[in-house]
Amino acid sequence: MKQLICDFAHDDLKLVEFHTSNGFHSIFCFRIIGGFGSYMFGMSEAVAKQSTEQTDAFKNPSLSWMIGFLFVVSFLGLFSVVPLRKIMIVDFKLTYPSGTATAHLINSFHTPAGAKLAKKQVKVLGKFFSFSFLWGIFQWFYTAGDGCGFASFPSLGLKAYENRFYFDFSATYVGVGMICPYIINASVLLGGILSWALMWPLIDTKRGEWYPADLKSSSLHGLQGYKVFISIAMILGDGLYNFFKVLSRTLAALFFQLRGRNASSALPIADNSSPESSKTSYDEQLRTRLFLKDQIPTWFAVAGYVVIAAISTATLPHIFHDLKWYYILVIYIFAPTLAFCNAYGCGLTDWSLASTYGKLAIFVIGAWAGASHGVLAGLAACGVMMNIVSTASDLSQDFKTGYLTLSSPRSMFVSQLIGTAMGCIISPSIFWLFLKAFKDLGTAGSQYPAPYATVYRNMAILGVEGFSALPKNCLYLCYGFFGAAILINLIKDALGKKWARFIPNPMAMAIPFYIGSYFAIDMCVGSLILFIWEKIDRAKADAFGPAVASGLICGDGIWTLPSSILALAGVKPPICMKFLSRGANSKVDAFLGS
Repeated sequence: MKQLICDFAHDDLKLVEFHTSNGFHSIFCFRIIGGFGSYMFGMSEAVAKQSTEQTDAFKNPSLSWMIGFLFVVSFLGLFSVVPLRKIMIVDFKLTYPSGTATAHLINSFHTPAGAKLAKKQVKVLGKFFSFSFLWGIFQWFYTAGDGCGFASFPSLGLKAYENRFYFDFSATYVGVGMICPYIINASVLLGGILSWALMWPLIDTKRGEWYPADLKSSSLHGLQGYKVFISIAMILGDGLYNFFKVLSRTLAALFFQLRGRNASSALPIADNSSPESSKTSYDEQLRTRLFLKDQIPTWFAVAGYVVIAAISTATLPHIFHDLKWYYILVIYIFAPTLAFCNAYGCGLTDWSLASTYGKLAIFVIGAWAGASHGVLAGLAACGVMMNIVSTASDLSQDFKTGYLTLSSPRSMFVSQLIGTAMGCIISPSIFWLFLKAFKDLGTAGSQYPAPYATVYRNMAILGVEGFSALPKNCLYLCYGFFGAAILINLIKDALGKKWARFIPNPMAMAIPFYIGSYFAIDMCVGSLILFIWEKIDRAKADAFGPAVASGLICGDGIWTLPSSILALAGVKPPICMKFLSRGANSKVDAFLGS
């Protein structure tokens, strides 16, 4: 039996393939934190032009250096966590909820009921994939110019459209809304209402008092500065709270587990321990025996990390001239410890804090490099750190999946290496295709605004320029929203699970502060569809809801590839569908009549 599961999500690309062979399942997956929508694209000239600070500090994406960069930084996390796999999975028995859920899903395919359900799910996915793909083709015919098509439909009125409140008929975001928890979708909508319906109109009335009235809309010294930095403050507040929360739980759990071990016994590394069969069930004994059967020598993992780190330290300064070799060396000295913390914390909470470690690298390396070199150095360091700690936690999740599905750790590790190498080529190539097809990629208000690229770049600017880059009273508002994010999390943790699910998520609230609420409305439509479906038939909604959502997302996503090819070939849509107010329409009619 052979199954293929693909998951495309933002910058991550993951492929899982498994088959039965002599009682083993081999799992092949890869994930690349390319940062094409965040730190990497934040280096580009397109994003730099949207800011009035450090506009000359940019490095435009190029297929050659992106592939080279990913090759020298994407493997370190894999080698750093290999010697600890037995500690994580067998000795500490960390749950890794996502890895466990994936294992149960894979195992269910090998039962008659599971196979029958899987066939039905694939049929449903295919139907909605086709619908989403055809809907993308239909919309394309009406997008001959800027602001044309259904994506610019002022469904809630022209005034609401000006403040980024409208339904843009995106099958992708409707599907995402069906997958995301209700509270996440509600949090995004709440953040959009708080910012675009209340805060930004009020701050705009202070034009000329809090900031000069003649500034460009993209200037960080104007309204744009409030949008960007208040959003960053909430993201940092939420991220730092969860970082210290997970770190404290990690250290506490590690302390109690180590204290509970026999003080005379050595710390168990994958090469020198055997399962305690008398204390475990037969299934656990079998899993542990098979998990430890194919050894990956510790010396091999350590040597691999040292060799790749040396190559990376020598190579990266040639890719990013602002990133000095000693910055990289310091990162690689501390990275294994941070990778362990992230992998251990992910095993406890299912929460990877790779982006928080990346932001930490932005501020530390950016401040160290100084104002003249810090922006690009900080963003590049962010990419290095995120790749290491993220791949470490991802591989640990996959080891847990392999442990529960009787997979060979050695074959999994080799498959990870092969898959990561594939991702280093495939991911930049797809991004490069988008970059060439959509000339306005990363521009605010475009089809693909890449808001996190601007956020990450402005984090780097803040790290090297300090608070002098902020407009009047922006710093106090940032303090307030930073504290509010922490307070919301404290309240959420203080309440029980029964009530905590009604508390909004600060990270989700911060996203629309910069880009608007149009996608939040799409996501809420998806939530509404799922909610009604669950009320009508809960069993079918649980079984086929993810398949419907995946079909909507994949169909719309796949259409972007042929649309990109059409754009590269110079083929343009034949119709522009725009919406005007009655007064504007009268003026247009009068002009055309004259």
